[in-house]
Amino acid sequence: MNTVLAATLHDPAGRMLKQARRVLPVLKEIFPAITVRASQSTDANILAAFTAAGAQIDSRPAQAPDGQKLGLVRYAALTLALQTHKPFILYCDGDRALHWAEQYPEELARVAEQVSEYDFTVLGRTERAFQTHPAVQRDTERIINRVFHLVSGWEWDVGAGARGLSRQAAEAILGGSRDENLSTDVSWPLYLHTLNGFRLGHLLTEGLEFETPDRHVNEVADAGGLEAWLEQFSADPQRWLERLELAGGHLRAMLQFIQPS
Repeated sequence: MNTVLAATLHDPAGRMLKQARRVLPVLKEIFPAITVRASQSTDANILAAFTAAGAQIDSRPAQAPDGQKLGLVRYAALTLALQTHKPFILYCDGDRALHWAEQYPEELARVAEQVSEYDFTVLGRTERAFQTHPAVQRDTERIINRVFHLVSGWEWDVGAGARGLSRQAAEAILGGSRDENLSTDVSWPLYLHTLNGFRLGHLLTEGLEFETPDRHVNEVADAGGLEAWLEQFSADPQRWLERLELAGGHLRAMLQFIQPS
């Protein structure tokens, strides 16, 4: 296996600790190296669990506070992963990586191999996996995916928080991409496409289904089950505003790559 797992992690309350202890042996079996760019406020116990599994951790203060300019955290994750000298990187948000390894370990192992087929692989979701997300997320991400198609010609699901990269692609992004926000979802593949010479692809997965319920078991039970909890999740107008603003940031990032007619 020539692929390193590059994860980001933000878990001040330690909600992922039990799952991490269950799943880290699976990740360790799949990946020859694991790197984690953690927020400074992440619970010390979960960092210790990753360290005990052999992961390389970087939790130094980022260039921006937790929750802001998260694109910077993704650049830091790539930088850390490159230190392992593996030829390919599977970047994934830490909560999604844990869920994927627990629920679909065989698929994750297969995808870790398949990312070597391209310089940059957008890892998306099957329709079933996409539908597991709450409406506030599905509806706003459809806007992002639709505009990405208009700009690039690719009908890809770009918002799942996971990517496969060759070392060369990661180095090119670190050397030339300037997007500091979560809109790296769209700006990274579009930037590489402008350079030519890089092979870009898309792969649909089941394991990138909605992972957040893993960390909210009690809340799901109190709501009367997962379906009711998801309905509550999308019933907050503030969440719709936040997701629409996120989508707007992605659209602004994409507009920079439209060639003038």
